[in-house]
Amino acid sequence: MASVTEPGTAPKPALRRSLGFRDLVVYGLLFIAPMAPVGVFGTLDAKSHGAVALVYVFATVAMAFTAFSYAQMVRVAPQAGSVFTYARKGLGEGPGLIAGWMAMLDYLLIPAVAYLFSGIAMNALVPEVSRWVWTALAVLVTTGLNLWGVRAAARVGFAVLAMEIAVLLVFVVAAVTVLVRDGAQRGWLSPLTGDGTPAFSLTAVLGAVSVAVLSYLGFDAIVSFAEEVSEEGREAPWKGGGGRRAGGSEKVAHAVLSCLALAGVLFIGQSYLAALLMPVSSAELAAEPAQQGPAFYNAVDSSVGPWLHDLVAVSKAIGAAFAALAGQAAAGRLVFAMARERRLPRALARTSDGTPRPALLVAATITLVAAVWAARRDDGLDQLVSVVDVGALVAFTLLHASVVGWFVVRRGAGTPNWWKHLVIPVLGAAVTVAVIVEASWTAQVVGAVWLLVGLGVLFAQRGRRPDAGTGR
Repeated sequence: MASVTEPGTAPKPALRRSLGFRDLVVYGLLFIAPMAPVGVFGTLDAKSHGAVALVYVFATVAMAFTAFSYAQMVRVAPQAGSVFTYARKGLGEGPGLIAGWMAMLDYLLIPAVAYLFSGIAMNALVPEVSRWVWTALAVLVTTGLNLWGVRAAARVGFAVLAMEIAVLLVFVVAAVTVLVRDGAQRGWLSPLTGDGTPAFSLTAVLGAVSVAVLSYLGFDAIVSFAEEVSEEGREAPWKGGGGRRAGGSEKVAHAVLSCLALAGVLFIGQSYLAALLMPVSSAELAAEPAQQGPAFYNAVDSSVGPWLHDLVAVSKAIGAAFAALAGQAAAGRLVFAMARERRLPRALARTSDGTPRPALLVAATITLVAAVWAARRDDGLDQLVSVVDVGALVAFTLLHASVVGWFVVRRGAGTPNWWKHLVIPVLGAAVTVAVIVEASWTAQVVGAVWLLVGLGVLFAQRGRRPDAGTGR
């Protein structure tokens, strides 16, 4: 088992460095899913009065604040644990535990949602097999890959991501062919200006942004692999840090920003084309909520044909399972990091050949139970989706606070850059708080209950030295 040793302390479990820049971007895009807008396209189109591509432009900019804050903090603390590690660094032990606790709600349940999407899609293709069976099978297969090792999972994930992008390219080519041949169903600029039914409303667009930002949840999983990034190939160390460690942190920072930029381009492009193919207006979608869910598929069916519908459905089934693979891997790293700092049972901080197998198995078990439970209920998907978002958004808010805490309050890197270390994180926090306010009542209640439990854990652990005796 790999370990690192600090003066005066026992060795701490460590992870194997085997990932490169491409692997990080693959994990991020897998978790997000290149065709994430498919499921929410109709809702966004109805809410924004047809300006769905503009919604994703704004959403990409809004999430860029969070990506930028991640890039700042991963350079300060290039370790597993994501916001748990960063909040400890910038805000202290108590806020660090709460940040990790809230992120855990997101990291453990988002994979369950993705597995359920996979089960639903496969059940639609093979209805003789119950969707909970497909869901459980997806969990078992991807858990096996994660236990095999992060590098092996990244290789398989790259192949799946390539397949998803190939399907997306098929959609783009087919859509462009139809538009050139038959023309657009709506105005060519309508995905950016609205279709006029009703008139363009900036308020409506911003309201839709609060839903669209949820398509991006997952890009932050990249930072969970900070301790597993190869330090080869970097020419210059990050200012103020050790050369080898800084090389890995720079890769992670660049991967976070690159992943968000790529996702933004993919989301804007496909939503623009789908809006041009829509045979009905945004007002008609708003009047018939039941048609919003399948709106993307209906646009494809009416303009291109059912073959593309089936192709996209298969891609979504496979892609969702591997989005869950990336999410499960990130959840395992978060559990591992919190256990290593004695915030969770220390047995979960064990590693085998540099892989945190106990933490992965616990994360997989929780995800399996949640996914199969939801798969066996008619309202299971709604129940899961309603609670996963708040955990991530609270964690994002604490991330932004951590940037201000470390760079501005603690002056951990000398004189702060007021633009990078105050203005951008404050704007990012404003965005995440606004989305929390717009969340459903159920999600807010579940988030509040989870927060109270986390505060109870913090109270029970008061006085504990988190860095003592973590080695094994």
